[in-house]
Amino acid sequence: MPTIAQTLAKELGKSEEHVQNVITLLDEGNTVPFIARYRKEMHGTMDDQTIRTLADRLQYLRNLEARKAEVKNSIETQGKLTEELAAAIDNAVTLAEVEDLYRPYKQKRRTRATIAKEKGLEPLAELLFKQESTCPVPEEEAIKYVDPEKKVETVEAALAGASDIIAEWISDDAEVRKHLRALFVQCADVVSCAAKKNPGDSVYRNYYTFVSPVCKVQGHQVLAFNRGEREEVLKVGIDMNRDAALNVVKRYTVKRPKGNATAFVESAAEDAYDRLIFPSVEREIRSMLTDSACEGAIGQFALNLKPLLMQPPVKGFVTMGLDPGYRMGCKVAVVDGTGKVLDTTVVYPTFGDRKKQECIEILTRLIKRHKVQHIAIGNGTASRETEQMTVELIGGLGHGSGVSYAIVNEAGASVYSASPLAAKEFPDFDVNLRSAVSIARRLQDPLAELVKIDPKSIGVGQYQHDMPEKRLSETLGGVVEDCVNAVGVDVNTASAPLLARVSGLNAGVASNIVKYREENGAFTSRRQIIKVPKLGEKAFEQCAGFLRVPESKNVLDNTAVHPESYEAAKKLLDLCGYTEKDVRAGNLTELRARMKAYGEAKLAKECGVGVPTLNDVATELMKPGRDPRDELPAPVLRTDVLEIKDLKPGMELKGTVRNVIDFGAFVDIGVHQDGLVHISQIADRYIRHPSEVVAVGDIVTVWVLEVDERKNRISLTMRKDKVKKNA
Repeated sequence: MPTIAQTLAKELGKSEEHVQNVITLLDEGNTVPFIARYRKEMHGTMDDQTIRTLADRLQYLRNLEARKAEVKNSIETQGKLTEELAAAIDNAVTLAEVEDLYRPYKQKRRTRATIAKEKGLEPLAELLFKQESTCPVPEEEAIKYVDPEKKVETVEAALAGASDIIAEWISDDAEVRKHLRALFVQCADVVSCAAKKNPGDSVYRNYYTFVSPVCKVQGHQVLAFNRGEREEVLKVGIDMNRDAALNVVKRYTVKRPKGNATAFVESAAEDAYDRLIFPSVEREIRSMLTDSACEGAIGQFALNLKPLLMQPPVKGFVTMGLDPGYRMGCKVAVVDGTGKVLDTTVVYPTFGDRKKQECIEILTRLIKRHKVQHIAIGNGTASRETEQMTVELIGGLGHGSGVSYAIVNEAGASVYSASPLAAKEFPDFDVNLRSAVSIARRLQDPLAELVKIDPKSIGVGQYQHDMPEKRLSETLGGVVEDCVNAVGVDVNTASAPLLARVSGLNAGVASNIVKYREENGAFTSRRQIIKVPKLGEKAFEQCAGFLRVPESKNVLDNTAVHPESYEAAKKLLDLCGYTEKDVRAGNLTELRARMKAYGEAKLAKECGVGVPTLNDVATELMKPGRDPRDELPAPVLRTDVLEIKDLKPGMELKGTVRNVIDFGAFVDIGVHQDGLVHISQIADRYIRHPSEVVAVGDIVTVWVLEVDERKNRISLTMRKDKVKKNA
């Protein structure tokens, strides 16, 4: 039997040594970001996603081993564990296989078979199931078991009981179930239909007469008809050719050539399939499809969440946040370059022309008073009207004003504004004004603001409310953690929620850091962080490299160089003819060339680190305080607006990808209503999923294919060849 490390190494295509090192590091309490960044020599430079995959599979395989031990122990206490059965359990590679093998030995609720056994019919069932050439005619043998005292009144009753016992044995046969499950996956169809005769139009209309092979059904289709079934709009089931399935069942249970008991066993096999196996396997297939669809949806959610969190910040500018609305008006907040609130108000741009002009006058005064440079508009209710008002506002300021606006995804802003965290941060603000502050800050630093919100509320997935809560939270929490640690956190300005996402820290320690700096002033070195209550040496080891201290005299404290590599960094500078002053002045342009001339392997050895760590140190020395998000395309800032009626087929536009789902991508092209680029319109080649080409936050060129003003639908393409045919 291969070890867990060997199994993982084979699955991931990594060396067994590196996999075992990661397992050891995880077991020692090291976090994924720390392992990925600062233990590269030990794992062969696996990225954080690979390490998370390894950690997930490690947990599954350990649970599998634990379950195998439980099952073997249970069967052994019954005195039924044979060497052959133990070996089969040991060789099982999934929990489903283990449960199939355990099925005959599980304590069952009272069934027709157990009732028949209580009546003493098991010997009759055993004799007939053997189907030996010497087996008597079933009716003749069954006479011996007629016993009114045991409520076996007739031969037919005795045979019915024996049939029930045999049917349960067949249903519990691991080989039968294994091969039937494989047959269902390859040959069965999943079907859905309307639950009522005249269902009318609904979001589930595509599933009123839906048929798809189990092996080809898409995850979003599974999630859609599952929800339709829960809402009692649809009926869903699995359709399998009964004869083909019975052939599999009989192949493992009916012996050839035919004997006296063959027909009886065949009948019991058919009963086993119809009454016990099919409903059970149907549930298993439905469950398998749902699990797979959920994993796919969670994976896509994570894939979408990362680029959203990693959107380039628009740092250092005074920003006005607008939270649009009809009845309650448009909430306004002005924040300075650090996110500090300077002013708030409420205006009513949708209450007629007079109120709109009054709104423009009020906002103009705020812009001039606080020297606002950017306006962030939430993309929710009344966003289009607010955007049009903003364009008029900017036009009135004149061409040299330098003011621009951006549409900001406001998903989750209301969740944050009503949270205890927001109440603590802005105790004197109305809930709605808190949303306006959040929208402004989202443009300034999306990551710092979005970490305050439950990732499930950010709205870049599909059917997230149907996902397993624990699994979704774990996955998305991992994405947030990876993003925060990839960027790094300024320990002197970060909020407690942001600090809580740093490797090695938790909510309690993060609060202690904020409290410490409030009481003692800004941190002046990384090492000073160890003075924070409940932050021990292990936590410091895990978090130190991800915390930045710009105020420190040591330039390395404002880089991703870990304190354990400070001596290596100084040695590298010395061997390459540089000083710390050169680092501060940004004079290390020739560092790579000097390293190459010296020999990286030789240099790494003299510095006492591996080559991967040496290269990471060099990268940080060349750009101290760098933000990896700055290397990504900047958000689209606009000064004008389009309306859906302005769109014409063939029109070329720049847009921002807002969401990526199984069947396409939604792109913001500046008309309030996002346009859909169907998967077939994303590339001029076959792609299995839109995420192969686009990600949330990407700036893409699109062409208008079709506009339906009545239904408020916009169809777009990223394929120029399609434009020529439709323009």
